[in-house]
Amino acid sequence: MDTLDILRAVKSGEISPDDALISLKNAPFEDLGFAKPDYHRSVRQGAGEVIYGAGKTPEQISAITKKLLESGQETVIITRLSPEAAQLVGKEVEKLDYHSEAGIAIAGKMPQPEGDGYIVVATGGTSDIPVAEEAALTAEALGSRVLRLYDVGVAGIHRLLASSGELMGASAVVAVAGMEGALASVVGGLVSCPVIAVPTSIGYGAAFGGVAALLSMLNSCASGVSVVNIDNGFGAGYLANMINRIGNR
Repeated sequence: MDTLDILRAVKSGEISPDDALISLKNAPFEDLGFAKPDYHRSVRQGAGEVIYGAGKTPEQISAITKKLLESGQETVIITRLSPEAAQLVGKEVEKLDYHSEAGIAIAGKMPQPEGDGYIVVATGGTSDIPVAEEAALTAEALGSRVLRLYDVGVAGIHRLLASSGELMGASAVVAVAGMEGALASVVGGLVSCPVIAVPTSIGYGAAFGGVAALLSMLNSCASGVSVVNIDNGFGAGYLANMINRIGNR
């Protein structure tokens, strides 16, 4: 029973205020020994706990996922999940939807988009799509509508300009690019909404595994551009969803 269910039960007289207090005190988290699932994450932040899959065993991921679902969390996002781990977790967790390109899995119910606002996820090149898909799927699993604009980098800027209408109507734009990371600055000069720049580790030697794109994006001359860590599609998608939700409200 989640917090809202408890409050409704108190209102209807199904449980007493004292019993409700005990339930709320016990509800915040559960100690599994190897993890402490946070059942109140959605109450505090508006979205449930997300599982970082890398470094965890399939058994640990399955146990945490099932506990979150049992607690009333309708959608559980698992990031950085390998295909091998996804296959094992899928045997333990029902309705696990795995997206191999992004390395992300979604367990439970996929929500319908809320409101009229939408997020644009754009990439400089096709090689940036795995990171972009992590951002897009994260935002969708949190309830946002996402429009994908892939391979619209500055080497052929007319491809980006052909979608200027979609860009200008967005609540937020996630600009994903490697190499020199110029896409974020160009997008920032076109739109009135926040731009979340995601540097990727794509590029030749002097790209330094994404550091060149990171520094370029941090030094963007366009206003309204914020930057997340290298290859952090999840962080960008989560933040874009928060911005979109504010617009929907």
